[in-house]
Formats: sequence, C-alpha cells, structure tokens
Amino acid sequence: KMYLFIYRSKKMPEPVIVVDNLTRHFGEFVAVNHVSFEIQKGEIVGYLGPNGSGKTTSFRMLLGLLAPTEGHATVLGYDTYRDAEQVRARVGYMSQKFAIYDDLTVWENLQFYGGVYGITDKARIDETIALVGLSDHKKTITRELSGGWRQRLALGIALVHSPKLLFLDEPTSGVDPTARRAFWDLIYELSAGGVTILVTTHYMDEAEYCNRVGMMRDGRLLAMDTPMALKERFVPGDVWELYAEPLLDGLNLLSETQGVTRVSLAGDHLRVIVEAGLGENDIQRMLAKSNLHVTSIQKGEPTLEDVFLNLAKG
Repeated sequence: KMYLFIYRSKKMPEPVIVVDNLTRHFGEFVAVNHVSFEIQKGEIVGYLGPNGSGKTTSFRMLLGLLAPTEGHATVLGYDTYRDAEQVRARVGYMSQKFAIYDDLTVWENLQFYGGVYGITDKARIDETIALVGLSDHKKTITRELSGGWRQRLALGIALVHSPKLLFLDEPTSGVDPTARRAFWDLIYELSAGGVTILVTTHYMDEAEYCNRVGMMRDGRLLAMDTPMALKERFVPGDVWELYAEPLLDGLNLLSETQGVTRVSLAGDHLRVIVEAGLGENDIQRMLAKSNLHVTSIQKGEPTLEDVFLNLAKG
C-alpha cells in the first residue's frame, strides 16, 4: 500500500502546451472551433490544414496576440492571454512572413533581435549563427541571401534567446526541396536538445517527419495522433497503384465500383483505395468487362493525404 501511495503521488511532467476548448469568433465567422490538445516536452507536432482552417489563428491565441472567445490555453505553465508577456519572452516564433531587415547583415539582424530579448552577448549571437548553419554568411547583406538562407536566418532570430518552445508557421513555404530537407534536419537537432516544436505546414510529406500530427478543417481539429496511428485509424482498407490506359476511363469506372472507397489520379497512374481484403485479383475482376489496358497493379502505402481526405469528407 505504501508503494502504491508513493507511485500515485509522484508528480508527472506538466505538458508544455495545454489547449482546452479554445475558440475564436470574428463576428459570425468561427475561425477556431472548440479545439483541445496537449503537447509534451521535446515533441515535434505538425498542425495541418488548408488556408483558412484556423492554424494561424490558433498560433496567435497561443502566443497571447489574440484573446480567445471561449476556452483557454497555457504555454509553459502560463495563461496565454493573461500572462502573454511571460509567454512571449520564453518562446520562439517564426511567422509566415518573417520580418528581416534587408539592409543589415545576417549578424546585425541577429544582434538587433537579440537586443529585443535582452541578449547582448556576442558569443550567443555567434552560437546561434553556427546552429542554423550561417557562419559563412554572417557578414552577408540579407537582401543577397537565397530563400533557403533567409529561412535559416528567420529561424535563428526565433532561437537567439534560447527558447524551449518554438512556433513555426509554414516555415518552409516557397523554398526548394533541398532547403526544406535541411530545415527539417535543424528541427530534429533542436528537438533532440529538448526544444518542443509546433509547426504548421501545407506539405503532407513534411508532416511525416512529426512525432504527432493534428489536422484542421473549418476551424475544427479533426484528429491528432502519430502519423502511423492516423493512417491505421482513418485509411481502412488497402491502397493499390494501378497503371492502365486510358486513365480517365479507369477513374470513372472505379469511382462507381462497389468495394472501392476512393480513386484518384496520381501522375501517370491511378491511386485506388479498396475495402480491406480486396486484392489484385479482385481489382482485375472489377476491370475485366472494361476496355482498359492494365499494365501493372502494385501495392501502395497509405499517406497522410489519404487520412486528411477521408477525414474531410466525413
């Protein structure tokens, strides 16, 4: 009994972010609709959804920039609206349109933003520049940087005061795939160091890098879980990659075929999701009476895009 009492009284780590029934109205428009979730220390959590789904509005409330209409949230133990200054002093935020002074060098930009947070130690600024891989560019005028390097500078600005929580709002929008991959390598490095990261993105492939993913639509949080768990729960059945001609005829045929839950064009082939248990031979029988010329049927893997589309139609 004594052991049981000690075990139950042991204090569990407090979540870094707690969101309870968070809601925001703009007139009659509901931008965020009764959203609840928790985020633990060191997690990388992706926040997905189309434009207007409520992602950025959620961020603004969590940063204390916008008062919730209903509900509340805490960040690092502070009420996001009542203790907004305490929150903003302890987190890093990289917005969609990050503010960088083009006439200043990389080092001067970080020196300026460091000063906003009371950081005057030049060594700290140099450490931040090294962390985001800009040591060879610290004397470069910012307007001369490519999109990928500007993105790294914006991340450095969000990190200069050593926050333990980062809000990244579509940080890789508009940069090439190589720069995106390098940026995510930095995110993993920060997470390994104990930094908690909440990131919004439009890229479904990026969401695969996250420990957990939340999916937003029309202000509602449809689901939040690991990528694998989301696929297992919301993509019932099997995925097949069908190579056939003519593609549009196959699309129309399979769209009306019993046992097919969804079919879509995927470049030069069709992506077909069927009820569990239907295999290659079953698909061949579905197509047997058509004029389609089938060249290949290959087993595919569910994606987070499949998850989102299934959630959205529900």
